Amino acid sequence: MIDIKPRLKGHAVLIRYADDAVLAFSQEEDARRVLAVLPKRFGKYGLSLHPEKTRLIDFRQPRRGGPSGSSEPSRRRTFDLLGFTHYWAKSRRGYWVIKQKTATDRLSWAITRIGRWCREHRHAPVREQHRELAQKLRGHYGYYGITGNSHSLGRFLSEVKRRWRYWLNRRSDRRGWTWERFGEYLRACPLPPPIPVHSTLGYAAKP
Repeated sequence: MIDIKPRLKGHAVLIRYADDAVLAFSQEEDARRVLAVLPKRFGKYGLSLHPEKTRLIDFRQPRRGGPSGSSEPSRRRTFDLLGFTHYWAKSRRGYWVIKQKTATDRLSWAITRIGRWCREHRHAPVREQHRELAQKLRGHYGYYGITGNSHSLGRFLSEVKRRWRYWLNRRSDRRGWTWERFGEYLRACPLPPPIPVHSTLGYAAKP
């Protein structure tokens, strides 16, 4: 970007982690010019762009327009990066801000893995299962627990509970794990709550 910026008409930013990157441009013309030359630049070093992940997205702040004052639908675009879906939303003060939530495919994948683990370990002592699931939840929160992602965290916790109870009921337990019994156990031995552990407020630009 150091060599490219002087040739651009507007502002540009590069956000990169390992081999994933997002290039943001204030001018659409600049974005199209860079997108056109990137394949050649990568090819020079024997590299290539991912055909499905590389695309141009209109991610400008939504505008107010029309007689009803509704936001322009074509501007409500999203993109995924590092397991998060980035999207525009209104802040508590009514300003447009960029928020992040767990990407749908990552959330589904995490839930599937938890269900598989509960099935494979359903005959282990319940306290041991509880301890392992608590660690898995903390690990999930440790990555996806950012400001504004509470809904996805809460959904993950709910799915963990639902799948855990389902496989506990597949044990040879005469009493069975009704929701009432399961709830009593969780009140005595609660799982970690879905509280964000990372704050993005310090990095957000004030409008």
